[in-house]
Amino acid sequence: MLVAKRHQLLVRCSHWLNIPLLLGLILSGISIYWSSPVYQHKPDPATGNFDVAADIGIWICAHLPGQHHSASPPDWIYNHMSLGPGMLAPALRIHWLCAYLFMLNGMVYAAGLVMGGGWRSLLPRRTDVVDAFRIFRYYLGVPFAKLAHREWLHPRFNTKYNALQRAAYFSVPVAGFLSIATGWAIHKPMQLHWLAALFGGFDTARVWHFWLMWLFIFFVVPHVILVLADGWDTLRAMIVGWSAKVDRSEVIESDQ
Repeated sequence: MLVAKRHQLLVRCSHWLNIPLLLGLILSGISIYWSSPVYQHKPDPATGNFDVAADIGIWICAHLPGQHHSASPPDWIYNHMSLGPGMLAPALRIHWLCAYLFMLNGMVYAAGLVMGGGWRSLLPRRTDVVDAFRIFRYYLGVPFAKLAHREWLHPRFNTKYNALQRAAYFSVPVAGFLSIATGWAIHKPMQLHWLAALFGGFDTARVWHFWLMWLFIFFVVPHVILVLADGWDTLRAMIVGWSAKVDRSEVIESDQ
């Protein structure tokens, strides 16, 4: 069987380690958010609530089937998407443990990219805008082609990643770096006042940090769906490091 190398060992290890680390960061981060929400409004005259996330929880309990009997609708988001409300101290400890491991894992990932030469595949190319449009058009057309039982050919590229994948995989390490930087700006706003100032001050750094978390969530969901849609070979390549989808120009190994 002809195979081609896809992912360096350190890149694969850091990729899978990101799953528990990001999960720990998000769950503990939302628990930390509970103590001082970024998005607030004037206190409700009846309930005293000022947290937008609590408003969302109240709405969910009022409208979603099976959620009407929630013991505390304002805490619905925190009970379902975090370690829970009133968990600031343990959440901070877990958040920083995961953050240090996340930084270490990022260095392992960078080392793997350098050692395996994978960094070249992440660099933007001049044709990316046109190629991104082609692949975006392909993804939009897939459901209609399935419904119409029509053949819908995947655009061909001579690169490891298509333009959309390259943009996503390039932006995630950048987002990781910004998450770490904003985290330090929030954690040490006096000692690292210059860093907080780079993000527009302490409060604005919190907004950056909050939305960077959502960027990771928005990335992971379509990332998993597209990997599953692409088939077993793509998932296997991130486990074992090689792929059986080979262009003749990139054949490097054979068991023949």
